[in-house]
Amino acid sequence: MPTLCIDFGGTEIKLGILDGPRILASTTVANTGTMADLDRVRDAVDELGRATDDSSIGTVGIAVPGVVDRVNGTLVAAHDKYDYAIGRDLREWATHSFGAPAVVENDARAALVGETTYGVAAGTRDAVMVTLGTGIGTAALIDGHLLRGAHDHAGILGGHMTVDLDGPACNCGNAGCAEAVASTWALRRDVASDPALAASPLGERATRGRIGLRDLVETRDAPAPAALFDRYLRAWGAAIVTLCHAYDPDVVIVSGGAMRSADAILPPLSEYVDAHLWSSSHRPAFVTPSAPQYSVILGLSALAGRPDARDGLHRKDDQ
Repeated sequence: MPTLCIDFGGTEIKLGILDGPRILASTTVANTGTMADLDRVRDAVDELGRATDDSSIGTVGIAVPGVVDRVNGTLVAAHDKYDYAIGRDLREWATHSFGAPAVVENDARAALVGETTYGVAAGTRDAVMVTLGTGIGTAALIDGHLLRGAHDHAGILGGHMTVDLDGPACNCGNAGCAEAVASTWALRRDVASDPALAASPLGERATRGRIGLRDLVETRDAPAPAALFDRYLRAWGAAIVTLCHAYDPDVVIVSGGAMRSADAILPPLSEYVDAHLWSSSHRPAFVTPSAPQYSVILGLSALAGRPDARDGLHRKDDQ
């Protein structure tokens, strides 16, 4: 039976009904950051079922941008738009709403599973994922196993590694995190606080609407954005060096909207990492997904097909 995959993203919620890697139907729902989003998801799923001429769902996969307690199927910690979901039993919500068992996972881990199962790194057993966007999401796969840790925090906080001891405060409570130095929210702060950037082509784009990392890449020929782009590359590289030292991957998967300009990012990023890794460390391949918008739902489809994931792995009553 098909799998219903729900990717709770930063600006929108992506929904898909999948049969393995095959996407039977998909749609999006605006993320308003309120409980009403859950009702809109239910309505959208009903429409998807009609679009596939099949309302039956075998399993549900749910991805959220935060720390997930997989024993209880809850979101432990997140920032911004998902405060309403913290502590809520999302597996129970899915079972009640769609009549099927569910698996809940961090979105970066799900994306990593999607790309190493069906995507650009299919078959790879040792990989790290780095998603550059509003924040910096990471995940690690070691010998075919997702790294989760004793308290479900392992591997996913790579964006909160310190890359600048004297750097700006991060919303996580740390200072100088890679995310605080070189993410979309950091970019908006940098442009607003630097007159040279505000007067540059990047600043002009900011006056016309919200800017993202791709805007930085596309304006890097101007002096002020060029200097900032170099700083961001070094911050991303420093974080990836640490991920490689920690997890020793064969492949580094770099994703996010900025990677539409992968030709401008991957070569210098790979060069930085190669130059700063421990002398005998493996130099991993750098790849980027061909369809990053589907990485998470493909990963959820794969995870939902695994009996151990569907059962929540280590249930409290089994310990």
